[in-house]
Amino acid sequence: MRAVRCSGSGVAVVDVPRPEGEGARVQIANAGICGSDLAMIAAGTCPSDLTLGHELAGRLSDGTPVAIEPLVPCGICATCRAGHYNVCEKGDEICLGLESRDGGMADEVLVPERCLVALPEGLPLENACLVEPIAVGLHGLRRAGLGSGERVAVLGGGSIGLLAAATARSLGCEVAVVTRHPHQERMARALGASALSGDYDLVVVAAAGPDAVEAATKLARRGGRLVFLALIDGSVLDGSAALSEISAITSMGYAGNGRREIDEAADLLADQPEIADVITHRLPLDHAEEAFRLAGDRKTGSIKVVLEP
Repeated sequence: MRAVRCSGSGVAVVDVPRPEGEGARVQIANAGICGSDLAMIAAGTCPSDLTLGHELAGRLSDGTPVAIEPLVPCGICATCRAGHYNVCEKGDEICLGLESRDGGMADEVLVPERCLVALPEGLPLENACLVEPIAVGLHGLRRAGLGSGERVAVLGGGSIGLLAAATARSLGCEVAVVTRHPHQERMARALGASALSGDYDLVVVAAAGPDAVEAATKLARRGGRLVFLALIDGSVLDGSAALSEISAITSMGYAGNGRREIDEAADLLADQPEIADVITHRLPLDHAEEAFRLAGDRKTGSIKVVLEP
């Protein structure tokens, strides 16, 4: 079958054996390109024998449409037993398409049954790869204790930031988004975000630039909170944050002690189908090289680029 793997400073579509073993076989219908995929390639840390892709949706052998929760935790460590399997002691190796476990940017993928996400009525399969990045934002907002009626600023106009903004709006919050590019600003407004004004109860950091912490701190009110969806090099607080009693909250992936957050994300996308407008480009799998070029260059107008095997 075909699979997208790292090749030099980019990607290539290569022939690999079909996955074998136990689990549910999913014929991939769409796979989103994530910023973490681009970061691995840029850093030169992507193994050449690793199939990329963790934002996934497809069909089971009987035709049932599903999204995929791309986490395969151990299930037995203390954090897993407490329901926080996103921070399983196995670390990055639990995620498809990262570290050592093949992802689903391919014709098909084999996953444990627990990874399957049923699609609610109203969620078309063609948009279902967005369930995973929506769950990332939902988890972060929950970690930050977001309440209805709070004012939220999102720093970053990529797909994670825009989807987090849409999620905060769905929870009854006033939301503003700080973007770098005009097409991101237009999308933020289309999703209901307003212009920046005053300070904010919660600042969502969905951009990893060198000035992200300083910019987020300036947006937060005294006693406010920052939640980090982006991985920041260095400290997540500076001196001015301490003087204003601003709290910093880290967030990684999604979990669920009871109902999974990724299932909640599927419901949110079904209820608000306009969120899928963040998908700006859809390309066939054989055009993966071009898709990654588009995803890595925001001047092309890209937000979420999706491959469709």
